Amino acid sequence: MHVPYIDLKRQYMSIKKEIDQALQETIESCAFVAGKKVQQLEGHFAAYCGCDHAIGLSSGTGALYVALKSLGIGQGDIVITVPYTFIATVEAITLSGAQPVFVDIDANSFNISTDALKQYLEIKCEWRASDKIHVDKSLGMKVKAILPVHLYGQAADMDEIMMIADQYNLSVVEDAAQAHGALYKHRKAGSLGHLACFSFYPTKNLGAYGQGGAVTTNNEMLASMIRKFINHGQNDKYLHAFEGWNFKMDGFQAAILDAKLKRLDAWNAARRAHAKTYTERLADNDRVGLPKEMPDREHVYHLYVIRVPDRSGLEKFLKENMIGYTIAYPVPLHLQPAYTALNYKLGDFPNAEHVAGEVIGLPIFPELTKEEIEYICDRISAWARGC
Repeated sequence: MHVPYIDLKRQYMSIKKEIDQALQETIESCAFVAGKKVQQLEGHFAAYCGCDHAIGLSSGTGALYVALKSLGIGQGDIVITVPYTFIATVEAITLSGAQPVFVDIDANSFNISTDALKQYLEIKCEWRASDKIHVDKSLGMKVKAILPVHLYGQAADMDEIMMIADQYNLSVVEDAAQAHGALYKHRKAGSLGHLACFSFYPTKNLGAYGQGGAVTTNNEMLASMIRKFINHGQNDKYLHAFEGWNFKMDGFQAAILDAKLKRLDAWNAARRAHAKTYTERLADNDRVGLPKEMPDREHVYHLYVIRVPDRSGLEKFLKENMIGYTIAYPVPLHLQPAYTALNYKLGDFPNAEHVAGEVIGLPIFPELTKEEIEYICDRISAWARGC
């Protein structure tokens, strides 16, 4: 049996009529950039996340960037995040002009360690009363925001993060690029921080047929600022309050996403069912570490990630048995060539480094069949027994 890591065509064929109709309506309306389809998606996605505002953008990376810019973050500022994430999280920080500062992840959830976060703020920062802000003592820069990542589809410990943010007068921007529909204490990702950013890359739980992203917030002033920023700093045509950029969402992508949004909960339920099968079938394998769902959270399994000390051996075995997989992410960002100027070194973030050396993602898309999952589990069990 050949099991692909992901098969987007299966999903398209299951909703072909709805997608084709949505595209045809967009063509007939000629609303190719922003316009009615984007406005409809924004309203529906805001309601889905439990937020007052959702702003559609051309990518998730753009969403992160404009969210930081809307907070006034730039040169001389620090944004705290994790080294174990996709590079877009940190690209947005550096492109805004700010400095990323990393803290380690929790080894169980793979999300930001609130203990590490508190330790950094308590030990390495000091209160500057004149500016009413904390400053990194070694860098001499102002700490402005926390950017937690809801990695693989499970929300970070947002109540604790928001409490820390309140204590230190910081803004919180959720990176929810992998967490569409994830729950934290019965609240959806995207409604937990001051701002939240989503990617609609085709492989996401809610994926476009190209690039797309969104920012959600309950803050009307920030929403207004972002709407201006993504449209060259203008509200009225040819009247520019400031320099922005062109981050507007395509009408086609909005139409596709709006057609798919009504099915997102069912697709997430399918992912959770697949994850449950994986966990039950692989539970007795000592060589396989299984993902942990944290209390008071509902994981939506953008990725189902196991941990194996002999990852190269399992990779070879999966290839031989025609089973797709992914490794996200094999090199944490503090060890990437792009960030050598930050002066981090091997050993600075042991949890992130250890996890990065062991993780491997198995197929988890909603249309995966029971037979395919059973085949994957049987093959991995055989590998674990040395067969």
